[in-house]
Amino acid sequence: MKKWLSFLGAITLLGTSTTSLVACNTPQYNEEELQQLKQENQIYTNCQEIKENLEWICPQEKPFNQVDNKWYYVVWKKDKWEINKIFRNYNINVNQEYIIYKDNNYELKFFRGINKINKIQDTSLIYNSNNPFGFAQWGERNSDYINYIKSVYRWNLDKQKPDLVVDIDGNVKVNGE
Repeated sequence: MKKWLSFLGAITLLGTSTTSLVACNTPQYNEEELQQLKQENQIYTNCQEIKENLEWICPQEKPFNQVDNKWYYVVWKKDKWEINKIFRNYNINVNQEYIIYKDNNYELKFFRGINKINKIQDTSLIYNSNNPFGFAQWGERNSDYINYIKSVYRWNLDKQKPDLVVDIDGNVKVNGE
């Protein structure tokens, strides 16, 4: 009987650790794949300046860890797709939230925490809502993941930022085009 209990315990333990490992499946791309993704996610516009300076950002690039004085555009879903502009000219302190958007049902924020071995984590872009499965961290994929944060773009110039909008499918466009 003890052997069976030990065996069942080992299977349960193995199953839980495997599930946890699969649940935090964050894709990592090599440089070639990353450049291909950037090209595929470039918005369609007639404006050459926007084509050259509006860059799709991948979570593995960790853009929010440092102050860079750049504009970021976050495409995320409330009742419909929204786009928020964020100017990254502030530090995100450990264990403090920085609210980007908040109302009664939805919240978009930055958070930087400390993990179990007291290592400072990368700054996370987090979505919260009152919906089932209404928590998402940008870049994480798991079986419960719903694509609440669709994309992040960075404007790489210091001058005039583009006026971007999203359509009903969450596709980014230049306002007026």
